[in-house]
Amino acid sequence: MIRFGVIGTNWITDHFIEAARVAEGFSLTAVYSRTEERAEAYAAKHNIPFTFTDAAEMAASSELDAVYIASPTSLHAELAILFMSKGKHVLCEKPAASNTRELQQMVDAAKQNDVVFMEAMKSTQMPGFAAIMENLPKLGKVRRYFASYCQYSSRYDAYKAGQVLNAFKPEFSNGALMDLGVYCIYPLVVLFGQPDEIRASGYLLESGVDGQGSLIAKYADMEASIMYSKISNSSLLAEIQGEEATMTIDSINLPIHIRINYRDGRIEDVSKPVDRPTMSYEVESFIDLIQSGERESKLNSHANSLAVMRILDEARRQQGLVYPADLK
Repeated sequence: MIRFGVIGTNWITDHFIEAARVAEGFSLTAVYSRTEERAEAYAAKHNIPFTFTDAAEMAASSELDAVYIASPTSLHAELAILFMSKGKHVLCEKPAASNTRELQQMVDAAKQNDVVFMEAMKSTQMPGFAAIMENLPKLGKVRRYFASYCQYSSRYDAYKAGQVLNAFKPEFSNGALMDLGVYCIYPLVVLFGQPDEIRASGYLLESGVDGQGSLIAKYADMEASIMYSKISNSSLLAEIQGEEATMTIDSINLPIHIRINYRDGRIEDVSKPVDRPTMSYEVESFIDLIQSGERESKLNSHANSLAVMRILDEARRQQGLVYPADLK
């Protein structure tokens, strides 16, 4: 069993714990929170034996082998490097860092301490993404990738009423690109590599983060179009268009229903069933790496995470979106 600690006591950690307990080899032993009251309450909620309010003490503890980090993005690098320096494996929520400089430091720390470091991009670990990869050759020469993730934030109404919650604060390296756009970009990089050129635009809110944006990525013989938003909804399917067929994907961030529409009118359903919580697949992959002695995921690899982060950095540069973490 791999003994996990969790950092972050929010809804995403709740989902992680629910999913991880389905995965073979998972044991939950510790939780960190800044306040003892919150740590104790969360431990009682999830039956966690050990609580910590000091991250350094938790990192040095012999009660855990790995940690899942779901703190605000601006804190990822410092926490991940701390835990890896104590020999702990790190599964870090997406985006893994605020910028490429931080992410490179995290990758370096993983290699120096011989531990697993993986970005928790769940979509690329799901059966549906395996179906996309397996069936991609059927499309012929790929000419276009289109993905959209537009989801009206439950916190946007509070924002419009004058209450700026963490989701819209630049000091936490948040906003539409980092929260939602990354879900469109990561699969693109895994499937097709880093683009030759990107053009990005976005709408900046008064708080200093982006509410929505779009991105065009150019490759030698194809183009990718991406839309993302936290201030509007979209029901568009994702598409990968080839010269022989077009693949449609119900949701790029949660690929389940996948069909191939051939030019001759045939339709092939290549979906793969999902019979358990979707985050369990990334947990299993992470545990498999630890138990096998491997140190890096083939899909959520260091190289892919760095390529995605370089795109995020360049998109933010073009949009004029700067975080306090960029100025350190």
